[in-house]
Order: sequence, then structure tokens, then C-alpha cells
Amino acid sequence: MPPSLENAALDQLFLRARSHNHWLDREVPDALLQQLYHAVRQGPTSNNCCPARFVFVCSPQAKRKLLPALKGHNGEKMLQAPVTAIVAWDSRFFELLPELFPIYDAGAVYRDNPQAAFVAALRNSSLQGAYLILAARALGLDCGPMSGFDNAEVDAAFFPDGRWRSNFLCSLGYGDDSGLRPSGPRLSFEQGCRIL
Repeated sequence: MPPSLENAALDQLFLRARSHNHWLDREVPDALLQQLYHAVRQGPTSNNCCPARFVFVCSPQAKRKLLPALKGHNGEKMLQAPVTAIVAWDSRFFELLPELFPIYDAGAVYRDNPQAAFVAALRNSSLQGAYLILAARALGLDCGPMSGFDNAEVDAAFFPDGRWRSNFLCSLGYGDDSGLRPSGPRLSFEQGCRIL
């Protein structure tokens, strides 16, 4: 059995971690993004299907391309962040299952069932997006996940062939704590859980 994490690690990943809207002017190196993905790809998905695809929007040109799809203040947050990840999913993820899950033909479950493929892709890419947030925090980055954007507009701009589709966005960098709002309340155990 693996040992429990120290309190400092739990604080960094969950208990004191915050969603950031304001960012320090500090670059995130490409090598750190590669290290981040190396950690994320190890997270479990059903049948090891790994449907998530990540586009790290860093350059001014790529940010200008993303900006029209963002709603409200999300555009300003994205422009200020060193990196904004488009967490997407591959609609034909199952084509890689012979390589990723060679135990049996798991791809057959999805090839002729678009609804099952959609559910698996969305569910598992959401899991992988959550792994992205936790891995980023573990590597010393702050995160600002966003869903206030037009998926169709992002997909038209970044995935015109229609194969990849956006799930959510997550800005990454070094957060400016002076811009944090007070932490919001959370549900109690009794409100959010049942033990049967």
C-alpha cells in the first residue's frame, strides 16, 4: 500500500489550491509542459482509451485565434495567462485502442456506436483534464479552468477537420495571489456523500 501524502502535498493539490484569474508575468517553459503531459498521460481511463488531446495556447498569434470564442472576462484572463490549454477529445480515439489496449478489441465497442464513443470520450477526457489540473499543481503551476466559451467557435478555429473537439479550457502559469477572491463554500460531507 502506498504511503499517504504529507499535509503540504494535500494543501498544494487540494486544500489550499485556488482557481486563478490573474497571472504573474512569468513564462512557462515548453519543457515543463512536456513534463506536465508526461504525468497526465499516466492517469487511468477506461480501457486505457486516452481520448484527451491538449493544445497549449502560448503564442500571441494563437491567443488572438482563441480570443473570439471566450465569453465575458475569460478573454482577459486567457490573454494574461502564460498558457491556456484547450482540453479536447479525439472523436476517433478508438482507432488507437489496438495499441493502447491490446488485450481485446475494445475499439469494436465504439466503432459502430457513436453515442457510446461520445460518452466515453467526454467522460475520459474530462478525467484527463482533471489530471492536468492536479499534475500542474504538483509541478508548481497554478490553474484557471474555464467553461465560459463557445465550443463550436474553438473547434472551427483549432480543429477544422472535426476530429478533435473541445471540452474545456484551463489557463496555466504562476497565479497572482493578490487577485484571488475569498474561497467559496463547499458542500459538507452530509450534503455531498452517502455511505451505504
